[in-house]
Amino acid sequence: MKLDKIELTLLKLPYVHFFETSFGREIERTFIIVKVTAQGLDGYGEVVASQNPFYSYETTSTAWLMLKDYLIPFVKQQGIVEPTDFAIKAGRFKGHPMAKAGLELALWDLLGKREGLPLKAVYGGVRRRIDAGVSVGIQDDIPQLLNRIQSFLEQGYLRIKIKIKPGWDESVCREIRKQFPRILLQADANGAYGLNDTDELKRLEEFKLLMLEQPFPAYDLWDHSRLQKEMETDICLDESITSEVTARTAMEMKSCRIVNIKVGRVGGVVEARRIHDICMEKGVPVWCGGMLESGIGRAHNLHIASLKNFVFPNDLSASERYYAEDIVEPAFSLDSRGTIAVPDGPGIGVDPVKERIQRAKVHSETIAF
Repeated sequence: MKLDKIELTLLKLPYVHFFETSFGREIERTFIIVKVTAQGLDGYGEVVASQNPFYSYETTSTAWLMLKDYLIPFVKQQGIVEPTDFAIKAGRFKGHPMAKAGLELALWDLLGKREGLPLKAVYGGVRRRIDAGVSVGIQDDIPQLLNRIQSFLEQGYLRIKIKIKPGWDESVCREIRKQFPRILLQADANGAYGLNDTDELKRLEEFKLLMLEQPFPAYDLWDHSRLQKEMETDICLDESITSEVTARTAMEMKSCRIVNIKVGRVGGVVEARRIHDICMEKGVPVWCGGMLESGIGRAHNLHIASLKNFVFPNDLSASERYYAEDIVEPAFSLDSRGTIAVPDGPGIGVDPVKERIQRAKVHSETIAF
């Protein structure tokens, strides 16, 4: 099999409710879909880079350039079809993991469709349903936050994650615990604190958090290690984990006790599985983080989260959590047990809806092989 063409499409979808973190507030998401075509089969991947370089240095603009000018011409020149082959050979290009992941994911989808297998079977997944948690952004006030948490609990989500930042942390957790004393509660700082904030972070211990996610900047493994020694609450690293090497380093430094795996952040499924495996080998549990993906990225995440060591509820919510109209069918929904089914069809197991993609399209470009 050889590829016939690769299509890049930039889309923009409005959120049903704004999403705010320590980086700022967003009301819509701009993202790239990668479609690879071979012998009448289409494989889809999603680039999780945002429009602005807040979470990562990568943006939709840098990813588009990297894909169009470097990665796709390289795939064409090398005749690459297999995703593992791409992951290994694309290592010659420094950085840009989100751009690489988007193309690698499309190749995985194509492989699954070619073999007639769902990706969970290709990866060796063991779960048919995935425990779902929900991420709740910073709100205008605490009553608004409590109302949103109540709504998500009524929908059946098994874990609530809140975003925190200096000034929106201790008092927020206190009010949540007053109203919801027994829920699984997790706090994510997205690197908003520094070592001088240690006492402030330690005050969160009384709220019995499931975990404290990424309190310090991504580069600061050493200070995370110092903080973990002073806290009973498990620290989870997100932005800090960019590869199997950084995961191993963090564990050896005892910078965390839990790891969040995001496929886009680490450069694709091949690297994500390496991180999963070394964490399992060292007895460190993982979970799958979300980047507010459309149904294409969400489907990929569900298949990855079927692996054995994904033991905590994941940031894999129903389609309606973020978008009034997703770009795939069937949409993802939460069942009465708070889980989401991993699709059984070939590849990602859901069908992108061309008319919806067309409505959300900003622009597109096709590279013929």
